[in-house]
Amino acid sequence: MNSRAQQLEAIDRLLTIMDELRLKCPWDQKQTLQSLRHLTIEETYELGDAILDNNLEEVKKELGDLLLHIIFYAKIGSETNDFDIADVATSISEKLISRHPHIYGDIDVENEEEVKQNWEKLKLKEGKKSVLEGVPKSLPAMVKANRIQDKVAGVGFDWEQPEQVWEKVQEELAELNAEIKKGNTDKIESEFGDVLFSMINYARFIKVNPENALERTNKKFIQRFQFLEQAAKKEGKELHDMSLQEMDKYWEQSKAFFK
Repeated sequence: MNSRAQQLEAIDRLLTIMDELRLKCPWDQKQTLQSLRHLTIEETYELGDAILDNNLEEVKKELGDLLLHIIFYAKIGSETNDFDIADVATSISEKLISRHPHIYGDIDVENEEEVKQNWEKLKLKEGKKSVLEGVPKSLPAMVKANRIQDKVAGVGFDWEQPEQVWEKVQEELAELNAEIKKGNTDKIESEFGDVLFSMINYARFIKVNPENALERTNKKFIQRFQFLEQAAKKEGKELHDMSLQEMDKYWEQSKAFFK
């Protein structure tokens, strides 16, 4: 691996390249914080895909793309004298030190949960009015639910045992089923949301990331369905002309193929 000096040299090279691009490239000159935002979100999802695929070469590349965006934002900030990359690094360094008094102070902790609880208490001391203040409004609903539950658990608002959460899941399923029988669309949607929220909470208790779990299932389904399409095509068939029984035969073959 590279030495600390080599790592710093590589970062310095990237900073220099960014200076040159901002000065000479018509596309880079036009970019703003706002124009880069959607691209940054896209890059973040691409990194997420690479991590789920455990493709470390792609992880390295996508991290580079994200690092470029951070450098780009800092460059734009420096042009208006608002902040530069040193300010960005200093800000996160100071935050990490203040949020880890068990490392840089005299607080003792015994486990990860106590670290998380201290983290939330420190944020409230810093002036936040709610522990949920830091949950971005634009997060996808499943990720947002997971973060909400994680944060309130950090201040002690939580179940004690996984079994209690599972009972809550069963309770919410029963309420959903009751509303389905009544046929009230609005209440069905509401109860369905409660089921999802409780399942996400249960996932936290059994140490499963619900977003990762669902994406793994998405990828698995795509693999199997595309296998089905290809198998049918080899026999000169079109899916829309096939019966469910015929398609199910290829589906079972796909499960065995990707097992």
